[in-house]
Amino acid sequence: MIIVPASEFVMILPEIFVLSMTCLILVLDLFLSDDERKISYWLTQLTLVIAAVITLSIDKGETQLLFFGTFISDPMGAVLKVFIYLVTGLAFLYSRYYLTARGLFKGEYYVLGLFGMLGMMVMVSAHSLLTVYLGLELLSLSLYAMVAFNRDSYPCSEAAMKYFVLGALASGMLLYGMSILYGLTGTLDIGLIADTLSRQESTVPLVFGTVFIVVGIAFKLGAVPFHMWVPDVYQGAPTPVTLYIGSAPKIAAFAMVMRLLAESVGSLHAEWQGMLVILAVLSLAIGNVVAIAQTNLKRMLAYSTISHVGFLLLGILAGTQAGYSAAMFYIITYALMAAGAFGMIILLSRSGFEADEIEDFRGLNQRNPWFALVMLILMFSMAGVPPTVGFYAKLSVLQAIVDLDMIWLAGVAVFFSVIGAYYYIRLIKVMYFDDPTDDQPLATDFDLRFALSANGLVILLLGLFPGSLMALCSQVIP
Repeated sequence: MIIVPASEFVMILPEIFVLSMTCLILVLDLFLSDDERKISYWLTQLTLVIAAVITLSIDKGETQLLFFGTFISDPMGAVLKVFIYLVTGLAFLYSRYYLTARGLFKGEYYVLGLFGMLGMMVMVSAHSLLTVYLGLELLSLSLYAMVAFNRDSYPCSEAAMKYFVLGALASGMLLYGMSILYGLTGTLDIGLIADTLSRQESTVPLVFGTVFIVVGIAFKLGAVPFHMWVPDVYQGAPTPVTLYIGSAPKIAAFAMVMRLLAESVGSLHAEWQGMLVILAVLSLAIGNVVAIAQTNLKRMLAYSTISHVGFLLLGILAGTQAGYSAAMFYIITYALMAAGAFGMIILLSRSGFEADEIEDFRGLNQRNPWFALVMLILMFSMAGVPPTVGFYAKLSVLQAIVDLDMIWLAGVAVFFSVIGAYYYIRLIKVMYFDDPTDDQPLATDFDLRFALSANGLVILLLGLFPGSLMALCSQVIP
């Protein structure tokens, strides 16, 4: 009989706690009236705070393999989980005003969000192909349901259907690649796979399996040419769900890429590096160029996401400690920027008015100069304008590429970033130089306005003082 030591259960206390609280909120919400539904929201936020405390308290800065090598507890996982809690908490906070104004303030949104976050936590700490897949599917199924959250909306249902079909296709690709890898190495353990491959020559079946894994990852990240679902889902989903999809899951996706590519098939770096170069260049080109033609802000941010995925892949393909650290720094700061940008859409929206068109931001500076400034900081950061954190994130990724003598690739990234700056600056021009067409005051809750203000200021402060976060990323990358 195999007995698992109790100490191993202590190391997965954050996951156990989040699962228990999610089930509790699910049951409790059934007995709450609409007026009492705030209890579900506050319990959800309390869950995130306590999960962060538990995660930080059990992290001793050491790497431990648990449950027969299927789960890993390491500093990188702890840092990524804390940022996932933070960004998820922001998404829930920004969402409350939107959901309340439209009569959609239901416990299901927060329960599904917590289940999705649990899937992200499993992905972050996965040390087996099976665990990676289980975490990914838990996240994906939650997201499919969240996109269709407003059941009476035809665009939501259409977006959910597209997301489900293409997501299932991506999962199939990833699973096929994993099965090939398992067939060739005889194990699902990521560490054992890496050991086995380090003693083998690269073979055609091995490269074939790696190709399917890269394709599956590219689908999930939304990299070109597997990006078709991103604009449709971003535009069709309710804005709070778009906010959730576009922020925290990106951090978990980075962890999945690290576990699958860097840690398991790292010895095949020469093979997957070439594939990532193609995906990165296409994502930078298509994302930035097509975004220029968009008039819908959510759709524009979707193509912006695709271009940022290109930058993320640049850091990953470097295959060095500096490249991985830069990619981790990039994705954490991008998640904060995306949360703020979608939060601004929620701030301007009200019942019957979505504020998701670029024209809806006309004259924002005349209506509210402070929030126009917050949006300006967020857009400048996404464009990579100093002194915002987006500039330093792009610079650190480019530095990692230049160190590999891939100067042409860094040049391509800079070229398309300059092109991409146009659509961010166009929004700033609309806010500051066009006359407002909407004179409605920004009547929102205090916590939403406070969190959005803090979000914008953090983006600016991280740009002025990026050293601490960058040092943390460098320290925890294995």
